Amino acid sequence: MNSTRIPIDLILERMAEDAEKAQKRTSKASDVLLGELNYELGSTPYEIVYEEDRVRVKHYFRNENAENKLKTPLLVVYALINRETMLDLQPDRSVVKTFLQEGIDLYMVDWGYPTRKDRFLTIDDHVNGYLNNIVDFIRKKHAIPKINLMGICMGGSFCVMYSAQHPEKIKNLITTVTPTNFDTDKGLLHVWMKDIDTDRMIRTFGNIPGDLMNFGFLLLNPARLMIDKYVGFMENMDNKDFVENFVRMERWIFDSPDVPGETFRQFVDDCYKNNLLIQSKMFLGGKLVDLKKLTMPLLNFFGEYDHLVPPQACNQLTKASGSKDTEDVCLETGHIGIYVSSKFQRQFAPKIAQWLKERDREEIKQEPQVKRESQLQRLNVNKNPAVKKASVMKKVARKPNITRQAPSRKNKLSLIQKISEAI
Repeated sequence: MNSTRIPIDLILERMAEDAEKAQKRTSKASDVLLGELNYELGSTPYEIVYEEDRVRVKHYFRNENAENKLKTPLLVVYALINRETMLDLQPDRSVVKTFLQEGIDLYMVDWGYPTRKDRFLTIDDHVNGYLNNIVDFIRKKHAIPKINLMGICMGGSFCVMYSAQHPEKIKNLITTVTPTNFDTDKGLLHVWMKDIDTDRMIRTFGNIPGDLMNFGFLLLNPARLMIDKYVGFMENMDNKDFVENFVRMERWIFDSPDVPGETFRQFVDDCYKNNLLIQSKMFLGGKLVDLKKLTMPLLNFFGEYDHLVPPQACNQLTKASGSKDTEDVCLETGHIGIYVSSKFQRQFAPKIAQWLKERDREEIKQEPQVKRESQLQRLNVNKNPAVKKASVMKKVARKPNITRQAPSRKNKLSLIQKISEAI
């Protein structure tokens, strides 16, 4: 039987062609890497409208010419891990820019970088302190009783806790890749967290270092996160757009603030280890976080291939809530792909904008009836001065105090700083 032979000259010809291609790629890659690169993050213009300790609030400038602009502003709350700039990673893949083009009045929390004095801040300090003050600031600024709230990952968990304890201040709630059910072993992170010694970590570090958490996240999938992506970079380093996007993502990944020690302890112990949140057994500031108090419309996004927050950690929220208007949306992507993938950019932010606008339109349809009922009530009251006086007093008693802010933590933080310096 004759075997097929490849002529030696054909082999040499292919080798020469490959060598020539490699030389051209290397030359072009050298020009790209040594040339000027645009890897700026968060380029969409904004203004800082609120500051408290390390926390700031960004207000973005929406398109005032957009059709069907939303009347109610949207506050976005990111996780304490990594930065909110992920929502504005690059000009052509920006959740922020899509929201603004849709006519959404957008605010976003920047948690900043914790220092030693923040070690003793709890989840309650973040939820019923900082977040509550921010919500009240926006309500007061716009003279409205409720705002729209959107949370991402751990920030989504904070939003769920806040909305359950302050349902009278939230009109619509949007959660994205938000862990609420921690009784699952589908993600390696959930397995690890059940056995982690939080006391020892906090005694050692105080605040949990962002670099340490980043290293742990890389170990969850080392082949893909520490090998494959750099192989992909080598194969595409002659493509300027690819290199710029790669550098942006790397800058975002390794821009990791520390997490306040006591907040980390409570989140791990109450949520990962005891799964109190989804069972409505968690307490903040001595007050129960009852998910049945989530009576506002609820839109819940999660990723089918999310290795950090698997679907099983997200898809129980709508069932546990007390809302009659809920929707689960599972996208075929991972934890970050929902926000930065060009494919899902067309499915994620536009869906949220449409969902909010639909509920805005429903409110507009209901307003005339509400106004008529109010007018009839006023007419009835005017017939009887005594009843009018009682009604006015009752109205004053029920009026929400939107100017009142939670007690300042300056004295607390000053004491904490002194203790930390003494240690």
